[in-house]
Amino acid sequence: MPETELTVLMPCLNEARTVAQCVQAARDFLQRHGVAGEVLVADNGSEDGSQAIAQAAGARVVPVPRRGYGAALLAGVQAAQGRYVIIGDADASYDFSALADYLARLRAGAQLVMGNRFKGGIAPGAMPFLHRYLGNPVLSFIGRLFFRTPIRDFHCGLRGFSREAMLRLGLITPGMEFASEMVAKAALGGLRIEEVPTTLRPDGRDRPPHLRTWRDGWRHLRFLLLFCPRWLFLYPGVGLFLAGALGLVLGLAGPAVTQPLHLGIHTLLFLGGATLLGVQFIIFALLTKWLAVLAGLVPQPGWMQRWASQFTLENGLLLGLASFIVGLAWSLWLTVDWVRAGFGPLDPVETMRSAIPAVTLMAAGMQVGIASFFAGALHFCWRSARS
Repeated sequence: MPETELTVLMPCLNEARTVAQCVQAARDFLQRHGVAGEVLVADNGSEDGSQAIAQAAGARVVPVPRRGYGAALLAGVQAAQGRYVIIGDADASYDFSALADYLARLRAGAQLVMGNRFKGGIAPGAMPFLHRYLGNPVLSFIGRLFFRTPIRDFHCGLRGFSREAMLRLGLITPGMEFASEMVAKAALGGLRIEEVPTTLRPDGRDRPPHLRTWRDGWRHLRFLLLFCPRWLFLYPGVGLFLAGALGLVLGLAGPAVTQPLHLGIHTLLFLGGATLLGVQFIIFALLTKWLAVLAGLVPQPGWMQRWASQFTLENGLLLGLASFIVGLAWSLWLTVDWVRAGFGPLDPVETMRSAIPAVTLMAAGMQVGIASFFAGALHFCWRSARS
C-alpha cells in the first residue's frame, strides 16, 4: 500500500466561514479510521483569508490561478499524493467525516464512486427547487441515456476516484461542467463506476453560491450534447434522411401510390430539404466523433476501427461524385424533354416532381464531396502537428 492512500480534496473560493470545519472533519475521518492520508485545499484565488484558515486547520493548500471549479480540481488532482482522491465542496454541505463507504468501494476496485443525494437525503433548504426537480433529474437522465451509465445523480459534488485512472481520462473543462465530463469520460473509458447514498446539508455560506442555475445548467447540457454526437447529430440526421428520402421515392410514384395522402410538389420540396439536412447532420456526426478520437478525448469505438479503411478521402469523393452524376443525368434528361418541347412551357407539377429529387441528389453529392476534402485537410493538419 502506498505511503499516502487517500487525498481529501476541496476546491475553495472564499470559504473562510466553512473551510476549517470541512478540513477538520476530513482529518478526523482519516485519524479515526487509521487511513494514511492528507487534506488538500485547491484555492482558486480566495480574498477572504481562506488559505491561512485552511492551513491552520491542518490542510495543505495549493494555489490555482486559473479560475473555475474544474480548473481548481484538475490542479488539485495533479498535486494530490494519495492513491485515491475524494473531492467535495468546502462549504460544509457534505459531511467529510462520513467517507467510509467511498473508501471501501475504492479499495474493492471501483474506479469512480459517485454520491447519490436523492438516495442519501436532501435536507430542507439544501438544494434549490429548480435544481432538485428539474435541473439535476433532467441532466442526469440525459447523461444516463447518452453514456449508458446507471448513475442517478450526475452532479453530486462528493465523489471519489482512483487518481491514476482519472488522470488517464484527460479531463480538460475548467468550469462547472467538469462534473459531467468526469462521469461521461469514465463511462466511455470503461471505468468501474459505483454509487453510494450521500446526505446533502444546507451550506454555511453568508453569500450567494458560485453556481448559476441557467448558465451552468446550459454548460452541462452543452457538454453532454457536444460529447455525444450520435444524439446531437447522428440520430436526428438519420431520421431526417430516411423520412426525406422515403417521401421523395413515394412522391415520384405519384398520387396513385400515395393515396389518400397526396404528396404534391410543395411537400416534395420540404422532403428534399429534410434529406439534405439529414446528410449534413450525419456528416457532422462522423466528423465530430472522428475529431474527438484524434484529440484523445474519447477512445476509438469498435465500428470506427473496423471501418477505418473505408473512411478515406477517395471513397468519400467517389460516393459524392456518384450522387452528383445521378442527379446531373436526371437534370439533363429533363433538359432534353424541354428541348423536345421546343423550349416551350412544361407542366410544372410533373417537371418539379423530377427536378426536386434531381437537385437533392446533386446537392447531397456536393455535401459529401466537400466534407471529404474537409476531413482530409483536418487529418493532414493532425498528422503535421504530431510530426
